[in-house]
This record gives sequence, C-alpha cells and structure tokens, in this order.
Amino acid sequence: MNQRNKYELELEQNEANHVALSPLSFIRRTAEVFPEHVAVIHGDTRRTWGETYARCRQLASALAARGVERGDTVAVMAPNVPALLEAHFGVPLCGAVLNALNIRLDSGAIAFILNHAEAKVLIADREFSTVISAALEQVEDKPLVVDIDDPLATSGELFGELTFEQLLREGDPECAWTLPTDEWDAISLNYTSGTTGNPKGVVYHHRGAYMNAIGNILAWAMPHRPVYLWTLPMFHCNGWCFPGPSPPWR
Repeated sequence: MNQRNKYELELEQNEANHVALSPLSFIRRTAEVFPEHVAVIHGDTRRTWGETYARCRQLASALAARGVERGDTVAVMAPNVPALLEAHFGVPLCGAVLNALNIRLDSGAIAFILNHAEAKVLIADREFSTVISAALEQVEDKPLVVDIDDPLATSGELFGELTFEQLLREGDPECAWTLPTDEWDAISLNYTSGTTGNPKGVVYHHRGAYMNAIGNILAWAMPHRPVYLWTLPMFHCNGWCFPGPSPPWR
C-alpha cells in the first residue's frame, strides 16, 4: 500500500471541502434566486421556477413513497411536455435513474428496454397508449404505469393506474433531498435505437450531466434569461443537452 503524503493527511472528503457535481443543484439554486421567473410555457400552462421545483420535489417524494429507491429505473414515454422536464429532475432527486424512451420506437423495442432496464415505474403520455399497451404485454415484471394526461394531446386514452397529477398530489413539495454522495452515481439511462439488433443501454452519471450542461452554456454562449423554443426531443441523450442548462442560465 502506498503511503499517503503530508498533503493528503486528514483531508478526507466532507461537506466543507467537497460537493458532488450534479445538475440537481441547478434547479435548487434557480428556484431560490429566481422563483418568480417563468420556467415553462406549454399551451395555456405557465409555471415559474419556484412552482416547477416544487413539482419536481413532489414527484421525488411520491416515487419514494411508492417504493422507488436509489438505483431504481423510472422510464418515461412522452413528447416535450412539462412532465418530462419535471421527471429529469424529480426522478434523480429521489436517487432513481431516468430512462426517457424514444417515442419513435415500436412496441417490441420498448418492451425490450423496459425489461432490460428493469423499469419500476413507467410514466407515459396518453398519446402513446396504443404502442405502450402493446409493449406492456411483453414485459415480464409490470411496472407501475402513470398516465400523462396532456391537454394538448389529440389522441390516445388513459390506461395507467393513476395520472401524473394524481401521483404528484401524493408527494410533498417541501420534501428534503440531498445531492448524491458520489457524483459518479447514475442519473440517466439512454438506449440506442437498435437498428442493428437490440437497443444498447448507456449510462450517464451526475458529474457528466453537470459538465455537459456547463459545456452547452459556454459553447452556445447562452444569454441570460432567454425564451427558448424547445424542438430537440428531450429523450435525445435523455435531454441533458438542454434540460440541465435551463435553470442556471436564467
């Protein structure tokens, strides 16, 4: 065993000298500094960062109360709707791993991913009720299914155990949470499209998502408090290309 040099003595990581890098710190700070600034505009829905952060904490609290633990997988099948943005923060707030599904995949590929990722919860927009219902018939251990009843959805039907809003009402908007003790903890699970075989899973960690967010802010020279029309699907790279940078650049 190598001897530690004098600069390493009594310098173990603690709260005074080390903070894990995670994009979760972004939304907490933004909600504290800019609580009244608009975070989301979706149809007639407008929410501030204070409201969005509270909803993320409600989601984290509700998932934990339903038995979701650190390292569990929570899958989401949705277009760019507020619930998916909230899942990007709410799911890892309770220590779980977000798996945003490619909305263009067929039922077989979705079933493979749900099985392979061992999804404990599936949050799905009713717009995709047909393909999700077909996928669930092929899933070995059925996850808790939560419907996103998006008012702008023009098709589909509710098929889950409860709606996303009902799930949020089970949670605490003031719930306590902590940053991961290890910034290398998984924050999201991405799958390839499976064009040459079954989809392949790729894991993001908290540090990587944090650094990617900072890199995007710098590379794109993002201005302070812009209004951003979101066109890139959030399931792409599990959305950490832009959901992460969204709060800190307000």
